[in-house]
Amino acid sequence: MQTPQTSPASHPAVVPERVPGTVQIFWSRFRKNPLTMVGGVIFIMFVLIALLAPVLTGNDPNQVRMDLALQKPSAEHWFGTDEVGRDLFARVIYGTRLSLGMGISIIIVAGLVGTILGAVAGYLGGKIGQIIMRIMDVILAFPTLILAMALSAAMGPSLMNAILAIVIVKIPAFVRLARSETLVVKEKLFVKAAQTFGLSDTWIIVRHIIPNVITPVIIQMTLDLGDAILMVATLGFLGLGVQPPTPEWGAIISTGWRYFLDQWWYPTFPGIAIFLVTISFNIIGDGLRDMLDPRSAR
Repeated sequence: MQTPQTSPASHPAVVPERVPGTVQIFWSRFRKNPLTMVGGVIFIMFVLIALLAPVLTGNDPNQVRMDLALQKPSAEHWFGTDEVGRDLFARVIYGTRLSLGMGISIIIVAGLVGTILGAVAGYLGGKIGQIIMRIMDVILAFPTLILAMALSAAMGPSLMNAILAIVIVKIPAFVRLARSETLVVKEKLFVKAAQTFGLSDTWIIVRHIIPNVITPVIIQMTLDLGDAILMVATLGFLGLGVQPPTPEWGAIISTGWRYFLDQWWYPTFPGIAIFLVTISFNIIGDGLRDMLDPRSAR
């Protein structure tokens, strides 16, 4: 007896369900948080402004025109002019490059150094861990901004000294975060297996510890980026950071606040730029914390 032949159409092919990748999952969560999207749009806008500064304005930010001193915002000078006739729109636009670049550089360096020191302190422990953490405790004993001002003043007012001072005061937060995460990760089975196979401490820290503690560090970096830019502006305002005539938001406000009652536009526009950048990074950091939380996968 022959088995009846069935047509291919009677058994439709089973299409395997497509499992969304990490990027798709992250993007779907990102779209569900409109506030985070707003922060991302503001950040991208400022990045484009920094990259396209020569295209957005044809004026030299350092060109002095005494005949145009303290002009109101107009079609020719969108943000008005300062006390020596320099175009404030051009100075704010070019200041975006400096302020944003300094803030990102500070957080990247502080995050990398802090993560490495925290991973070493948490994994090795003992005297090395105690020495690292006691140094961090000494730095944390002082208010962050006050210590940054003192270090910058002691080293001398300049761009690099301001960056170094802020990096020093930002490192301890990343060290403590990385150390606390390392204390959890070092007890995991894959770390115990690596120790059993005789892998070196350096290999385990670089290949197993740091990759598994980097996620909360990235979130902290995003949250601290706005604060770093604010500290850069503060040091510039106090004359301890970028020196004139270099266009930097804090330095512009440092001079412009004297004219605020009669020429409101002078300190207002760089102040708005600082506010928007700072709030955007805070929003992005909060959104990333929610999206990367394992409980949000539910």
